Amino acid sequence: MSPVIGLPLAAAGGSFLLEERTPDEVSTPEDMSEEHRQIAATAAQFAREEIVPATEAVEAKEPGRLRALLQKAAELGFTSVDIPEEYGGMGMDKTTSTLITDHISVLASFSTAFGAQIGIGTLPLVWYGTEEQKKRYLPKLATAEWIAAYCLSESTSGSDAMNIRTRATLSADGTHYLLNGEKMWITNCGIADLYTVFAKIDGEKFSAFLVERTFPGLTVGAEEHKLGIRGSSTCPLVLTDCKVPVENLLGEAGKGHHIAFNVLNVGRFKLGVACVGGARQAMAEMIRYAKERKAFGKAIAEFGLIQRKIATAAARLYAAESMAYRTVGMIDAALAQVQPGDARSIQRCIEQYAVECSVLKVYGSEMLSTVADELVATMGGYGYVEEYPAERFYRDARINRIFEGTNEINRMIITGWLMKRALSGELPLLGAIKKLMDEVMQPPSFDSGEGEGERLAHEAQVLTAVKKMALFAAGVASQRFMTALQDQQEVMADLADMIAQAYALESALLRARKLAAMRRPAAETAAAMTGMLAEEALGAAEHAARRVLAASAEGDTLRTQLALLRRLAKSTPADVVALSRRVAQSATLAERYPLSFY
Repeated sequence: MSPVIGLPLAAAGGSFLLEERTPDEVSTPEDMSEEHRQIAATAAQFAREEIVPATEAVEAKEPGRLRALLQKAAELGFTSVDIPEEYGGMGMDKTTSTLITDHISVLASFSTAFGAQIGIGTLPLVWYGTEEQKKRYLPKLATAEWIAAYCLSESTSGSDAMNIRTRATLSADGTHYLLNGEKMWITNCGIADLYTVFAKIDGEKFSAFLVERTFPGLTVGAEEHKLGIRGSSTCPLVLTDCKVPVENLLGEAGKGHHIAFNVLNVGRFKLGVACVGGARQAMAEMIRYAKERKAFGKAIAEFGLIQRKIATAAARLYAAESMAYRTVGMIDAALAQVQPGDARSIQRCIEQYAVECSVLKVYGSEMLSTVADELVATMGGYGYVEEYPAERFYRDARINRIFEGTNEINRMIITGWLMKRALSGELPLLGAIKKLMDEVMQPPSFDSGEGEGERLAHEAQVLTAVKKMALFAAGVASQRFMTALQDQQEVMADLADMIAQAYALESALLRARKLAAMRRPAAETAAAMTGMLAEEALGAAEHAARRVLAASAEGDTLRTQLALLRRLAKSTPADVVALSRRVAQSATLAERYPLSFY
């Protein structure tokens, strides 16, 4: 069962770049039901009382401690939310799962293990498993009696997953497959009982297999010594004529790539959510220290440049949080329209939001890195030594830009997926680009377009400008490179950054307007953070667009295009200094990230 809330619009994936939305059409944290709030509060309490006190033991890899924590989380139902009730789970909506991931993610080593357990380790079986497979394995995964691992990466194939070399060969008697190969960087590998292993049958058919730890021919390698997330288990998995019963083939032979990539969409989303939770914890550490540390006769939290650090962290966290709950709202709305056991329909629902999931992964992971960096900067020398938490946050943050497909690969996905949907006619992107290209060639309008009297009108005008710059740059690049655009990685990445800025700003803006309509006390702080984000998005989008144009044209053509770009980007700047001070004061007074909804 799932808590009942009014579902938002199941908007088409990627349509945010082309269409306007109203606050009522998107989901925000403030829309959560009372049951949702209680679940979030319980997860936060578990994090405070169980995870934080265990930090030292987990980071030291104290035997059994990580598994014990996962099993304690299971006692509260946290590891079973995505598993249907008939298999021992709770069968909750994706919003509930998001709330738990968000508020439990205070220690990266634990949240890494937890995310692998409830996400990429379990969902392939939930979505693609046979009835017999589900009955055999899901109840054990729901209680964390068994730990799950997802085995895709190899030493010679990471983001290029289709190039895996692990082979599966059917035995002469047809009763089992023999798996041979080596998987690398496998989260939970050292403590897992069930591995979802991807291999090519006869070296050709990309397929997935459910492999138990006790199967003959399976060997777990030594733990890796890592820069960060040191308390999590990361090992190679060696398969030497590993005997896997034919009934443990997951899904259809040769269709394993559908499992791998669709589950990774969810993995990317959950990773972005975990980054939100981690950043919230890092912000609390930053503010606590800034209030306690005295310099020149006053707390450093009173200094403008420290306030800028606090405000920047808060604003970017607010954007990522807003994107996370907006995205999961759309996913839940889409899933509500399909049968729970219909794997293909579920796959289409999730795949539809591949862009939003990748945007959240990229933006969220880079946001967390910024927050961790500012935490170290705020703490100065104390931030650089192991005795204090800042250095761990800093080390732990880096992996998130590598996990679930590097941020570089995800930038290719963002632009490439939108272009693919445009060419197939699923998204009217090409028509929108043509309309804009015709518009920018017309004489300039002297109307500011800022809708006087409308709340956050300036920020809305900036959002429109960011979207138009993204479409303009995409149009110019498409005309220049046509189908070869996919080979221009730098251009693709710049377009992805503009698209991400548009989604982040719009999510923040719609949430701020909804908070104002609700007359929430946090509305003014949300408005100030949205103002900060608008100025950041405008500058970042214009800078990225200039690079795209310069790579796509030259001479008089380029000069004309740059003039048109300047017209699109024309805006009176907001007083970001005043906005930053307002946000920092709100956060300092709250002694944490200034928005809370439970």
